[in-house]
Amino acid sequence: MVSSLKVAVVAGLVHTILAATISSTTTTAPGTALPTLTISTAVASPSASLGATLPSQASLPPTQGWCIGQIFCAGSLLQTVNIAQVYSDPKTFVDKPTGKSSQQVLADFSNFNLSTATEGEVVNFVDNDFLGEGLELEAAALTNFNPTPAFLNNVTDPLLKAFAQTVHGYWTQLARNTNQSAVCDDYPGGTCEGSFIPLNHTFVIPGGRFREQYYWDSYWIIQGLFQSELYETVNTTLQNFMDEIENFGFIPNGGRIYYLNRSQPPLFIHMVYDYVNVTGDTSILQRALPLAEAELAWWANNRTIEVTSPYTNRTYMMAHYAVTNTAPRPESYLTDYLTVHDPTLSTPLTDDQAAELYSELASGAETGWDYSSRFEAIPQLGNPGLRSLNVKNNIPICLNSILYKARLLLAELYGTSNATASSNHLQVATGIREGILDLLWDPAKLAFYDFNLTSNARNDIFTAATYYPVWNGIIPDEVLASQSNAFGYFAAVNLAVNKYNGTVPVTFVDWTGLQWDAPNCWPPLQYIILQALQAIPSNLTTNGLPTPGSNQSTYDLVPAGQLGFTEAQLPGQPILGSQTNQNATATGPAADINKLSGTVINGGNATAGEGWRDTLQRELANRYYVSVLCSWHATGGSIPGLLPQLPTSELNITDSVGNTGNMFEKFSNLNVDASGGGGEYTVQAGFGWTNGVLLWVASTYGEQLVAPQCPPVVAATTSTTTSTSAAVGLQASSRGVIIAVVMTFMASAIL
Repeated sequence: MVSSLKVAVVAGLVHTILAATISSTTTTAPGTALPTLTISTAVASPSASLGATLPSQASLPPTQGWCIGQIFCAGSLLQTVNIAQVYSDPKTFVDKPTGKSSQQVLADFSNFNLSTATEGEVVNFVDNDFLGEGLELEAAALTNFNPTPAFLNNVTDPLLKAFAQTVHGYWTQLARNTNQSAVCDDYPGGTCEGSFIPLNHTFVIPGGRFREQYYWDSYWIIQGLFQSELYETVNTTLQNFMDEIENFGFIPNGGRIYYLNRSQPPLFIHMVYDYVNVTGDTSILQRALPLAEAELAWWANNRTIEVTSPYTNRTYMMAHYAVTNTAPRPESYLTDYLTVHDPTLSTPLTDDQAAELYSELASGAETGWDYSSRFEAIPQLGNPGLRSLNVKNNIPICLNSILYKARLLLAELYGTSNATASSNHLQVATGIREGILDLLWDPAKLAFYDFNLTSNARNDIFTAATYYPVWNGIIPDEVLASQSNAFGYFAAVNLAVNKYNGTVPVTFVDWTGLQWDAPNCWPPLQYIILQALQAIPSNLTTNGLPTPGSNQSTYDLVPAGQLGFTEAQLPGQPILGSQTNQNATATGPAADINKLSGTVINGGNATAGEGWRDTLQRELANRYYVSVLCSWHATGGSIPGLLPQLPTSELNITDSVGNTGNMFEKFSNLNVDASGGGGEYTVQAGFGWTNGVLLWVASTYGEQLVAPQCPPVVAATTSTTTSTSAAVGLQASSRGVIIAVVMTFMASAIL
């Protein structure tokens, strides 16, 4: 059973066992040899014996008009394979092209008597009728790849420079083209059927299970490609997105047909603007501008509603995530199915309630934050909380901030070529800005909160989304009023780097088991916080970091009510490696366990006369770099002459013997050498946006980066962990959360 209760899965425990591999290396011109691309076929791992009959099924959901075909869309075949739990990750099956025509596969499936069919029969059916996942892709050569791009000169420390160069090289492993020879013909007349959306140009994948081009991931991938001087790859990525707008009217979540009912945070115009700004290549605008208009029109027509403010009685046109969907998501079919048809429900959901929940689950995926207490009506532990998803009734900070900036950027890209269009976009942007400041900004707490249409008020869950508006150029007057207020807006960043070993968590809610909650930290959010810090005017940042009051921690500097937790209710920082597995002190000066003279552990070196904004940037940039490097090293990464590989005894702990280092999609704010955890799938290695943000940090802050103090790799002294939030008081026994191995600071390393 897929569970979203698996929290704090550590860095090395992410390897998928493969039944078979097909490797091929294609050689082109000297210096541009294609890397080996391994196509894997996951081992079938049903949860019951092969002789067991299939569990009974709930009635089928309605046919989804947006989804193409009868195999990879909601229907009897897809539901049966998922009920059999043939694979641990539901996405595995829907990424497998068929080895036969659609008609033959459906005919073979029709031979089943579902009341007597066994697990083994379903496994045989899949093995006989489907091929390996990912066959439609092939490795792509980056023909203009420069092994020593200029940004490396910005990095002073030899080890960190070498690591940046190593990560720069990972683009060659993540670049893909469509393997035209393996693409199935259009449904339904082809010799095979697949879910892949063929793309005409080279692109960079995130990695792991995300083997296609993804929408918002690509924004941060592109930021890294700029540093790597791979401008042509940025161009081809944008061309693929433009093809999708032409074909579908919008950019889907990712490059599979099962994503055709939803998008992701709309950063296309941001990408186009950055490309033109970096390269000076304006030729792309002839195609991009009308397609950017089409994308904005899609968001305006399909995701924008009228909202009247309870604070001013003014009405605004504001965007929300709202996907039309009444069935489980194909790539997460079993997860969604079990969320709706939970056997522990005393009163099953009605058909209408089930359809609405499926819509909420898909809408949550459209946010990119799938999933978070931020969008739950009643944040609970794992799937029970998902049944209270309330995404569509929230006016989100992130989406509206992005759309505001998109309008400004599009107006600027027009320049004087279309004054009418430019003026219209500026006018719409003004309305969005006013709505954000009215509905989402709390001037007393100095933070932005999503506006909840259900309660007709702002939510009170503090999240890293609070930094999106300033990243996109909306700085409230209260922030501009004083240095104290400007710092107050970022006070949670200061608290995080002092109180916790890692970077800034998504939220301070740590009991849901959801991957967009604590203790997880995501690379895009660290980038956004750093960009927001850069956006604060310099006249507001000349003072040094403020000092907490007598016998107080950095929590004392956070504006009253901003976090929604008392200091004692905040998640604790475990000091693992001790026999009692205790947390650091919850309150008072000792809670700032990472505080040093003038800086924090793994926060770089303090500089005389440094203002608070520059201090926070330096500390967060260093902490992010440390998190990526130390988790990579803990899973087998090494650099000849600079960083030896860990001994086998330690790599055994992280299940990384024979590995050469993992780049993870997310990290833990409690440990700088561990991946994040939770969510619907195992932690992914690769990883596009992690690489992109690291290269941007190296280029931007390279002179301030200091070689890290990676903690020792140690085995856990206990098999459970305790939620440290006094707000809910959940103990390890009730959470049922298992940690097999942890990598953490020993007490002696931080006290």
